[in-house]
Amino acid sequence: MFDKLKDMITNYVDVDADSIEMDSRFAEDLGFNSYDFLCMLGDCEDEFGIDVDESVAGKKKTVGELVEYLEEQA
Repeated sequence: MFDKLKDMITNYVDVDADSIEMDSRFAEDLGFNSYDFLCMLGDCEDEFGIDVDESVAGKKKTVGELVEYLEEQA
């Protein structure tokens, strides 16, 4: 799931997928704004066939935290 999420991240922000780590922070390290992050969560729902609670997922600050949350929902 981590590798797929890295690919999805590159659709929203201008970063190299190889530079994305589990401890990369969405806003501070990757340059996400809240709109892009919420749009990506919608893509996660479609891609992984899960329901994402935006109020919970929106509090995830790092890629690793979001991966853990998404894996719990799968």
